[in-house]
Amino acid sequence: MTHELITPRLASASSNATANGGWWRDAVIYQVYVRSFADSDGDGVGDLRGVRSRLPHLARLGVDAVWLTPFYVSPQADGGYDVADYRAVDPLFGDLADADDLVRAAHALGLRVIVDVVPNHTSEQHAWFRAALADAPGARERYLFRPGRGADGSEPPNDWESVFGGPAWTRVPDGAWYLHLFAPAQPDLNWDHPEVAAEFASVLRFWLDLGVDGFRVDVAHGMVKAPGLPDIGRGAQATLIGTEPLPFFDQDGVHEIHRSWRRLLDSYEGPRIGVAEAWAPTSDRLALYLRPDEMHQAFNFRFLNCPWDPAAMRTVIDESLAATASVDAPTTWVLSNHDVVRHVTRYGGGAQGLARARAAALLMLALPGSAYVYQGEELGLPEVVDLPDAVRQDPAFHRTAGQDGLRDGCRIPLPWSGTEAPYGFGDGGSWLPQPAEWAGLSVAAQTGDPHSTLELYRAALELRRALPGLGAPEAGPLTWLPAPEGVLLFSRPGFACTLNTRPTALELPSPGRPVLSSAPVETDGRTVRLPADSCTWWAL
Repeated sequence: MTHELITPRLASASSNATANGGWWRDAVIYQVYVRSFADSDGDGVGDLRGVRSRLPHLARLGVDAVWLTPFYVSPQADGGYDVADYRAVDPLFGDLADADDLVRAAHALGLRVIVDVVPNHTSEQHAWFRAALADAPGARERYLFRPGRGADGSEPPNDWESVFGGPAWTRVPDGAWYLHLFAPAQPDLNWDHPEVAAEFASVLRFWLDLGVDGFRVDVAHGMVKAPGLPDIGRGAQATLIGTEPLPFFDQDGVHEIHRSWRRLLDSYEGPRIGVAEAWAPTSDRLALYLRPDEMHQAFNFRFLNCPWDPAAMRTVIDESLAATASVDAPTTWVLSNHDVVRHVTRYGGGAQGLARARAAALLMLALPGSAYVYQGEELGLPEVVDLPDAVRQDPAFHRTAGQDGLRDGCRIPLPWSGTEAPYGFGDGGSWLPQPAEWAGLSVAAQTGDPHSTLELYRAALELRRALPGLGAPEAGPLTWLPAPEGVLLFSRPGFACTLNTRPTALELPSPGRPVLSSAPVETDGRTVRLPADSCTWWAL
C-alpha cells in the first residue's frame, strides 16, 4: 500500500451556479469581527480600512461574501451590538466614506458584503432611549417600560433573567422598569410600536442604497414578546435556545417582521438577502424563518453544537436537510462564530482538537447548502482560555462574576505575519493580547505549506467550486452509504465524503479517487487507510 499525498490545489476552478440563480444557496460566507480583523491606524483596534486592506486574503481564500459585525456608532458596551446610531460609522472604525470604499473594493474582487443589523434592542445612548429616560411624551412606548411589582413597585415586573446573567429588568430613578434581555445598556425595543418598524425599514434602505448585499439579523427570534410578558415560572438564567417555548424568544409574531423585510429586500436589484440569527429549539421551528416570503438563510446552531459523535452528526444533518427542503431553502452550516468557543477547543484542543476541526471543516463544506467561516478558523486558531480578568470586555463575564464570558477568547485579533505580537494586525498592539504560540499560525507562516490548515481551506474552497456535487443543493441529494462504526460515508453526484471520528485509523474499501483529505491517507486504489479524526473527499 502506497502513501498518497492529496494535491493541495487545483489548477483551475469554476463556480457552481445554482439552478435558480440564488447566489446564497451554496455560498461560503466569511465572518469578519471588525475590531479583531486588521488595524489600519495603530490604535490596537481593527477598523474598516483594515478590513479593506485584507480583502485580497479573502478573495484568495475563495469565499463568496463577507459578513461584517457592527461598526455603527456605539458605546461598545457589548462589542458594538449596542447601537446608538444605525446610520453612522463609529469613529473607532472609520467613517461612512470608509464603509462605501470597503463595499466597492469588495465588489471589485467579486465579494458580496453582508452587514449586521441589531433590531431587538438599541444602546442606552440611542437618542430614543435618552428621550425615554427623560420621560419625553411617547418616548417610553418605543421600549418596554413597566411598573414594578410589590407594594412599592420595587420588584421587577416579571421573573425573566438576562441572557448575560442577572435580572432582565433595570429600574430608573422615577421607579419605572425597562426590559433588557441582554445587558442593561441594551434596552429592548417594543416592536408593537409602528415607529420602530418604520425606523428599521428606513435603516435597511440606507445601507441597501449604499450597496450592501444583505443583512445578518441579530437575535432574529427575539423582537416579539408574549402578550402580557408572563412569568416563566422558574428563576433560571435566560438562554438563547431551549427545548421549550419562551415568552421572549421564537414567538410567532417575529415572522411578520421578517416578511416585511423580505418584501423590502426583494424591491432592490441583486438579489439582496436576509440571514437570521435565530436560535430555534428544533430544525422544524428554524425552517419557519426560511419560508419563501421570509429570510434567505438561518444559522444552523444545532450543527454548531453537535458533539464529535457520528450518530449525533448524522441525525442533525438529516433533520436539518429535511426541514429546509420542506420550505425549499438551503441549509446553512456553521462551526464557530464570535459568540462561541472556537471549535478547535470545543473538539478537545491540542493536536486532537485541531485534527477534528480540520475534519469538521471538510464535512461542513461537503454538505448541501451554504457555509459560514469565522475569521481565524482557516488558520486553526484555538480559543484563548487564559486571558487575565483585567483585559476581558465581555459584559457576560462581568455580570456573572466570571461564570460566563468566554466570548473574549474567540475574539483575539488575528495573526497575519511576523514572529512577535501583534503579528501584523497593526502597528499599535492589539486590544486583546495574542498568545506567543500564534506566530506559527499566522497567514504568512501557513501560506505555501501544503499541510497547513490555511492551505487546506484554500484547496477545499477551490474544489467546492470545481466539483458539481459539492455545495449546491440543486446538484442532487445526499445519500448515506454503509460504513463501519464511527465512520460517516455519504455520496452526492460524482462525489463522496468519509468522516472517521475514531481515535484510531481504519481500513475500508476505497470509495473512489481521493482528491482532498484533512490528513494524509494511504490507498492502493482498492482499499484506503483513513487516519484517526479525519475527513476525505473522493471523486467518483
